[in-house]
Amino acid sequence: MQNAPVPSLIGQEYEVEVGPVAHGGHCIARTEEGRVLFVRHTLPGERVRVRVTEGGETSRFLRADAVEILEASKDRVEAPCPFAGPGKCGGCDWQHAKPGAQRRLKGEVIAEQLKRLAGLTPEEAGWDGTVMPAEGDKLPPGEVPQWRTRVQYAVDAEGHAGLRKHRSHDVQVIDHCMIAAEGVSELGIEARTWEGMAAIEAIAASGSGDRQVILTPRPGARLPLVELDKPVSVMRIGERDKAVHRVHGRAFVRERADDRTYRVGDGGFWQVHPKAAQTLVLAVMQGLMPRKGETALDLYCGVGLFAGALADRVGDKGAVLGIESGKRAVEDARHNLADYPRVRIEQGKVDSVLPRTGITDVDLIVLDPPRAGAGKSTVHHLATLGARRIAYVACDPAALARDLAYFADNGYRVRTLRAFDLFPMTHHVECVAILEPAAKGS
Repeated sequence: MQNAPVPSLIGQEYEVEVGPVAHGGHCIARTEEGRVLFVRHTLPGERVRVRVTEGGETSRFLRADAVEILEASKDRVEAPCPFAGPGKCGGCDWQHAKPGAQRRLKGEVIAEQLKRLAGLTPEEAGWDGTVMPAEGDKLPPGEVPQWRTRVQYAVDAEGHAGLRKHRSHDVQVIDHCMIAAEGVSELGIEARTWEGMAAIEAIAASGSGDRQVILTPRPGARLPLVELDKPVSVMRIGERDKAVHRVHGRAFVRERADDRTYRVGDGGFWQVHPKAAQTLVLAVMQGLMPRKGETALDLYCGVGLFAGALADRVGDKGAVLGIESGKRAVEDARHNLADYPRVRIEQGKVDSVLPRTGITDVDLIVLDPPRAGAGKSTVHHLATLGARRIAYVACDPAALARDLAYFADNGYRVRTLRAFDLFPMTHHVECVAILEPAAKGS
């Protein structure tokens, strides 16, 4: 006998008082019956009418959109983007908040995650509680920084380019993305039809004039003749191997940071905000204070951004080992750092490659793991290497807090933490934590 289906609450409306911000671009509220709601398009302290978008009678929590603002926060502004709001584009979370309020909300999320997952107050983490805007991003309410140098467009069945709706495969067709960098917008992706395409990634390097589009065709579709408003290289995703293949132009873009040029191929990872790479390199190097002759690890090293900065500072008598899982990123890193004979780049997952290196001690470690974090076993291994300082670059405050707790269990404390708003209008935030052996701080 089959179980009866759980009654859905999608479409149900409630009037609620909005509570604190939560990790993920929403705030927490409760219905009169005590149901927990994760509400988007609202701000703490507001009274709103919400409409449920996900969940049923037995769900632990419900997801909902604020569809009417009954009592507005002083931090609320009219969303500048016409595609922001309930049921529309899911790319931005905080278009309806003043820029300063966005940064405060992100700071509150970081503080909550540190306390809940690492047992740390801001003071114990060496953090003043602020989230710093990137250079040039401190704009008045109603103005939007054009920061996104990489935009992943989805294409609907009619060939129109747009962006995904929140937690959906549905496409919100747009004529312009307000947070897209000028180099992306000037390509004119939204102005033409993309028959047979499933997705288009547009890349506008901030360190050069390089422009690139990466096309993902639908099964069996032919590649279109790409004629855009600016010169651009074209790549495609293979239907069978899912690899990136060159169609015409360069297979890479050139980026700049720390007075070096970096080649980034196959749509590989590079910080999306044009100021992010330089901001993070400076924060990491200021925290580590590398010395001539020291040895260093750059884990999850990508195309070698931090490895290059470390190599420049530890000098000819120092040594740097980078570890990266992506094959093309490793090729790029080796190319980018070919003039440093004391830099070695190994391919593979950190938790499998690092033990095979035979390294038992190191002076400095930089790790910039994926959103899930480094994890308990990797943190334990790193702690055995005796580094005098470790720089942890994190794009997810929850993963950072979990890993900081693991480091604490293995004898490392947070010396300083800095937070940067490198993803304006979204809930994402970048942190740099500097750790040292706990004995030094005692």
